[in-house]
Amino acid sequence: MEAVKQMTEDEVRDSAKIKMGFDIAEIGIQQGTGQITTFKQLGFTCKMNNHKPDGWYLPDDANEVAIILEAKSEMQDLSNQKWVDELLTNIEIANTKYKKCVGILYNGKEQRIFLNADEYKKIPHELQSKKFYLDLFSNQKIDTQEIYLTTMKINNLLHFKFGVNDYYDRMIFTACALVAKRYGAWLDKGRDYTTLHNSILNTLSKSLDSAIKQNEKLRILLDMYSKIQMNITDNQQAIDDFIECVEKISELINSKYWNGEDVMGIFFNEFNRYKGKSENGQVFTPGHVTSLMYRLVEANMNDNILDAACGSGAFLTKAMSNMIKEAGGFTTAKAKKIMLEQLYGIEIDKRVFSLACANMLIHKDGKTNLEQMDSTSQEACDWIKEKKITKVLMNPPYERKYHPDIIMKNVLDHCNTGAKAAFLLPDKKLEKFSKAWRKDVLKKHRLTKIIKLPEKTFDEGVTVSIFIFEAGIPQNNQEIFTCYIKDDGLERVKNQGRQDIKNKWRSIENAWVNIIKKQSGDDSIKWIKPSECLSYQKDEIPFSVTEEDFVKTMTDYLLFKGEIDVKELMNSISNKIVYHSELSEDDGDIKVSIKRSNDDHEL
Repeated sequence: MEAVKQMTEDEVRDSAKIKMGFDIAEIGIQQGTGQITTFKQLGFTCKMNNHKPDGWYLPDDANEVAIILEAKSEMQDLSNQKWVDELLTNIEIANTKYKKCVGILYNGKEQRIFLNADEYKKIPHELQSKKFYLDLFSNQKIDTQEIYLTTMKINNLLHFKFGVNDYYDRMIFTACALVAKRYGAWLDKGRDYTTLHNSILNTLSKSLDSAIKQNEKLRILLDMYSKIQMNITDNQQAIDDFIECVEKISELINSKYWNGEDVMGIFFNEFNRYKGKSENGQVFTPGHVTSLMYRLVEANMNDNILDAACGSGAFLTKAMSNMIKEAGGFTTAKAKKIMLEQLYGIEIDKRVFSLACANMLIHKDGKTNLEQMDSTSQEACDWIKEKKITKVLMNPPYERKYHPDIIMKNVLDHCNTGAKAAFLLPDKKLEKFSKAWRKDVLKKHRLTKIIKLPEKTFDEGVTVSIFIFEAGIPQNNQEIFTCYIKDDGLERVKNQGRQDIKNKWRSIENAWVNIIKKQSGDDSIKWIKPSECLSYQKDEIPFSVTEEDFVKTMTDYLLFKGEIDVKELMNSISNKIVYHSELSEDDGDIKVSIKRSNDDHEL
């Protein structure tokens, strides 16, 4: 019987090149296979750069995942420690530039995989495409509790160790560090503060060069960073702790389980927790509310989405996450179109605008469609109309002096006809707008739904509802669907605000989206006439008087009529019970017996 021919090392290498897709050119990626290419030729400057990998996948962005292949002939046993050591050495070299490197040892029949120096045991038998290996570093569930604790640590470090007293400056400095990390800044422990500061600034300047050509307003981010006032600390431990925290949050953002609010929403909201409202009357939106509102307007990957009071960008990052998932991921052509052409935001405050820019930059783009302008202006109206907006997600400023009525009207008047717009506002806000505003808006646009949210949605104490309009379609006295979500499943965690610690929200959200879509299925549902009110009408609690209420009221009246001081009476009774009584138990009942004395008449 003729022996089955086994593949040589060259044949295994060539086969791997095709299977993994190393033969397809990609912008921003250096990839291929060979026998004679050294790490030095691939751009590495370490001492061992004369080593020669069999295959390589090396992104220009050092924060991305690199792949190193070590090929062996089919007859070689992959359990041989010699081959493992060879691969681990090449991974070590790659780690001098890339902190995340997948090493693959392959002989044409089986493979062994290493994530940096640690072997990955859950492997498929056959060699996979490179996407499988690139996802291995981002396949862990996001630990939201860790995000809260890490963000709290950053805030405390900047406040007490770096001396950054301004709340917004702490946010901007951290956001800029995350952007710099996203664009390749090598934030190593052991660096002094000046080196850290300059590394962030230089990376921001270089990475934003092309973006600034498209949108000059992005220069604001650099200006805000440069103006931050802090003590130049020589506390190396504090600097190292800050770098470690930035690294941790950056890794969480890049998780494939990121869903728009798990990381950045928590990050910004956690900082905002230290100041309930911003200086511009903004109340920052909880992540679970952005998720609900996105679904209630039935947004999808083909929509053009606007937030004309975008704050730090919570609605836009949520929308970007959902739309890109629907499109098939960040690597698709549709994802690029979504980020460049379908997400629009306006923010009036420079510092908050810079945070929104940073937020979108961290999440791989969308940055060029943010504008720093006044949403009450004609300039904003013209800008909105030009963008052909089909969906609106907004949490406008609540105070009258910031003109939420004008902002809402401008948005509704200049969106596409039929655009669905969801506004998060205090329960009775529309009824406090002028009669002329209500008449004009409802003559042109239709308020279709009002969803009252749980009383404790915001720590600030304001109770809110979601108001959903259809732009360009008159109300014509059509009734409005309303309902009341009494509980969102979130619980208060000490010093960390309200969190979904028992993971209840997803099922609650799904249930309510279904109820609101069907417009049935819950006792809270009411239909209201726009001519009568523009808010959810809670049921009135019937008036009733208990026997205890009656007795208490009569007792209070008799004490008042007898001119008896209630406070003195209570003190006297308390003293008698404590100092002049005996306690006894009879069939489980505790009895108090007060001893008589000459002054008992005082009671």
